[in-house]
Parts: sequence; structure tokens; C-alpha cells
Amino acid sequence: MTQEEFTSISNTIPVEPGIYKYYDAAGDLLYVGKAKSLRKRVSSYFSNTFTNYKTHELVGRIATIEFTIVNSEQDAFLLENSLIKNFQPLFNINLKDDKTYPYIVIKNESFPRVFFTRKKINDGSQYLGPFTSVGKVSELLEFIKQNIPLRTCKLALTPANIEKKKFKVCLEYHLGNCKGPCEGLQTLADYAEGVDSIKNLLKGNLTPVIQHFKLAMSNHIQLLEFEKAEIIKKKLAHLQNYKAKSTIVNERTGTVDVFSILEEGDTAYVNYLAVNNGSIVLTKTITLNKKLDEPAAEVLSFAIAQLRATFNSEAKEIILPFAVEYPADDIIQSIPQAGDKKKLLELSEKNVNYFKEELKKNKMLLLENKTAEQIMEVLKKLQIDLQLSAIPTHIECFDNSNFQGSFPVSAMVCFKNGLPSKNDYRRFNVKTVTGINDFATMSEVVYRRYKRIEEEQQPFPQLVIIDGGKGQLSAAMESIKKLNLEGKTTLVGLAKNEEELFFYGDQQSIKLPWGSESLKLIRRIRDEVHRYGITFHRNLRSKGSITNELEQIEGVGRATIEVLLKKFKSVKKVKAASTEELVAVIGVAKASLITKFVEQQLNK
Repeated sequence: MTQEEFTSISNTIPVEPGIYKYYDAAGDLLYVGKAKSLRKRVSSYFSNTFTNYKTHELVGRIATIEFTIVNSEQDAFLLENSLIKNFQPLFNINLKDDKTYPYIVIKNESFPRVFFTRKKINDGSQYLGPFTSVGKVSELLEFIKQNIPLRTCKLALTPANIEKKKFKVCLEYHLGNCKGPCEGLQTLADYAEGVDSIKNLLKGNLTPVIQHFKLAMSNHIQLLEFEKAEIIKKKLAHLQNYKAKSTIVNERTGTVDVFSILEEGDTAYVNYLAVNNGSIVLTKTITLNKKLDEPAAEVLSFAIAQLRATFNSEAKEIILPFAVEYPADDIIQSIPQAGDKKKLLELSEKNVNYFKEELKKNKMLLLENKTAEQIMEVLKKLQIDLQLSAIPTHIECFDNSNFQGSFPVSAMVCFKNGLPSKNDYRRFNVKTVTGINDFATMSEVVYRRYKRIEEEQQPFPQLVIIDGGKGQLSAAMESIKKLNLEGKTTLVGLAKNEEELFFYGDQQSIKLPWGSESLKLIRRIRDEVHRYGITFHRNLRSKGSITNELEQIEGVGRATIEVLLKKFKSVKKVKAASTEELVAVIGVAKASLITKFVEQQLNK
């Protein structure tokens, strides 16, 4: 959709809060977003000059726009999350979590059974959970069986059937695991107390359960039923031991949700700790793929909504490393600086760092733990999958990187015989490209790399991976043509969103099977070039090697420039900002210095 086409329909866009959906010409859903004012938010896509290539790509694909008006910003937030989770649009944050979690169900029946299930059925039963570990569920059920006698049979224990004495007690009754409700030996009220204890137990609220057992033991002692009192005493000890094994923070902390986030390139990791009555009852870390360079606050807000909905959180307080947009009036956001809540946040951050490192180790072990013969089988499979003329024992991969829409650099990693050949890694400071131009940058670095390879008469790789899709692949291929190196190597483009592979000139992409060894190797190479490029960029920034034209302004320091770039995203947007916008961010004095500098440049 062009600017002119959008202008013709802009006045028809509602100004109320709601969600908007972008579709391409084929009718495929590209993006779902929320807005306080639909007209203002959607218009920003067609009036802003984006430095982000992926946002340019999104706007270029939009053919139709649909809206849903809602009553409040909170309703828009919830609807957006629901639609993203259900449809996974191409340009939205992608939650990489398709597991089916286990529940403990309290069946909707007379003398309800309690058991493990993965399926939720809308039959009036109560589902507790979900839980992140099947082992944890099994442990809980075993603990319940040992301490709270409930039936496990499937008999229809209606009052009429019990009154007619249709059933006889089974072995579970004689073992002490059931109180015999089938023969009327246990009342519905007494059975319900056991079910209530289970609910409290599963929610981490052990105090009412302990009090219930203590009262029962006291009653048995008063009736001189010492054997029964001894049985209850053992159950109390078992329960106290179970409580001791739980991760207890501080009972005064109450019921809270704790979230932390760790970002690495286009990937974000979010950890969730569910704390009930001072006990950590659940921990979960998820991986999210960013599609439009979404800021950390937006990614965290999305993850919070998804995780709280998935695990049916009832906590009224969330502990976070920074404030996020979470439009729920009854939820308190806490950003602790010290104390027990700060320790909880640090524990969450420890978990998310551990999760990321374990993922990295697992990826490293994909091939490092294989024998030479096994690695060669993977490479042969990749040759077949991509129809290469030779086994790709030498693979190189290129990726561009920039910071806040400025300072482009590139990186290249090399894999030989399926393993990293770090002596052959290369870093490129871009020399001939002004501003952010991923295509021109890729063209330059590919030209420089293979011109040198040819001059030094070094062997060419059998496969070159261009991380960035069709556009950057075409730019790289132009450099290969300039060097007259066609046929020396095979170039493929790797589309970041869908992990599709493209050959130059082909309309259709290749999608390798998701769990295939070929795709795992390509992912491993892609992740390594991301890591290498980001590290290069970070080192340059820390050494002060990266400068920009704002640093030429006397009286404007690096700290001020970083504040401006975080707000306006690029030097170009800083220069285009009005004096009033600059004053709001850095004050009158420094804003006037920048305004004067920009005016002098324009008058040159």
C-alpha cells in the first residue's frame, strides 16, 4: 500500500482504541497491533521514515487493513495477545513454545476424582495448573495419595447408588488410601475437605492443610484414638518435610509473579517465577523471536500476558526489572531496588541467564559431540537437500549489524568439516556505504572477501550463506558477478523470519524439515555469525571506535547522544526533530546546540 493509497482511506480509520490487522495481497495476515487511537497508530506506519529494514518490508507488503474497536486499552491488549498466539502473524513476535502442559483435574462429579491429564474438557471440572514438569505432577499426585485419601475408581457414586448399596469397598480402602464413600463410609462433606486441602496444596498454600491435620490429630487424642492420631502425626511430618523442600522465599512476600528478560540480537528470553504465599511453585523460561526490532519493554509485556494466561495466574502484583505497558488496573508493578523482592528478581535473572547458556551449549554440542563420520553424513545430507555439486566441507556465512539505526558493520564466520574454523572468521568495517543500506553493505563485504580470496589463491567455500533473504542475496550475487566468480561457489539467502532458503533467481524458497540435521547445522552457523557480529559491534562501541556526526557538536557528550538515540532511534531522526521535541529530552541548552548545528549544515 502506497502513501497515496493510505491517505485516501486514512480519514475512515476510527480514533477509538482497538486492534489493527495488516494483510498482504494474498490475504495472509502479516501483523496484529494494538492502539489507544487506531487512526494515530496506523498513520504512523505511513508517515514515519523507518531505518528498520523489516518495518519497510512490512509496510511494502500491506494490501488491506482491518480494525476491531474495543472499549478500553486493556481490552485491546488482551485481544492483541490472543490473536498473536492463535495466528502467529509473520511480522509479530514469535513465541517458540508449542508444548502441551499437564494439569491436575478435579472431576465434576459426586466424590470427585483427582488425576493427571493433558486435555482440558469443558465439562465443569476444575483444572489446576498447568505445570511445566510431568515429574512434578507425578510427585504431587503421589504426595496426595499418601496424605489425603481419595477414591481412584470410576464408579458412579451418586447418592441413589450408594443408598442402594450397589458397590463394595476395594483393596484401596483396606490399604488406607480411600475411606470407602462407595459404601457410605465417608460423607460428602468430609470428602470435600480433602479436596479443599488438595486445592490449597497445589496453590502452594500449605498453612490451611497443616491446620486441618493438626485439628484432626487433636480430635483423635481427645477421643483417646491414639493410633489414628499417630497416623495423622506422620502425615503432618510428611507435609512439613514437603514444605521444607519447596523453595521458600518469605511468607510475607505473598502471591506475586516475577519476570526478567535477556536479549541477544533478534532473540529474547523471558523467565517467569510464580510465587504463592512465599513459595516458588512454578518456574518457566520461554524464547521469543523479535520481528521488527521491538524494544525490550514491548517484548516483556507480550510475554507477561502470554505466561499469565497460560498458567492461570491470579497474582495481583508483578515484579519486573523495569516498567512496562500492562493496562490492567488491578495489577501492581513493582521494580524493587533492595529487599526480598529484589532477591526474587535476581533469582529470575539467574534462571534466564542459565537457560540461555544451556541453549547455547546444546547448540554447540549438535555437531561437536558427533564423530567425523557422523558429521560427514550431515554434510552429505545438506548437499542433497540443497542439490549442491559438492559436499559443503567449507561453508561461510555473512551478516550485517548496526546500532540504533547507525554504524553498520559486517561479520563472516567459517565452518570447515561442520565445525567452526575461528582463525578464518572475518570482521568488516564498512567503507563505501553511507547510512544504513543492508544491500550495499552486503555487496561491499562479499566483494572484499572474495576478491582477496582470489588474489591469494585460497580455496573457495562450496556454500556461502547470506543471512537476510532475497534482497541481500541479490546484492551479494552482483559482487560475485563483478569478480567473474560465478560457478566457483553456491550462494543461498536465509530469510530470518521463516528460516527459508533462497537461491539466486528462484521464485520459490526451500523449507528444510524443522528437525532435520541440515537445518540444525544452518541454524548453528547463523547463530554463530550473529554472536560474532554483535560481539564485534559491542567492542567497537565500548572502545569508542564508533562515532557519529553529533559528536562534532561542542558541548554535547556521548551520554547525551545515547539518550537521543534511544529516544529517536537514529541520527537522521535526531536532526529532523523539532526544538520542542529535543528540549523535552535533553533540556533547552543542549537542544539549542543541536538545532544550531543542524541549521549550519543546511546552510552549507
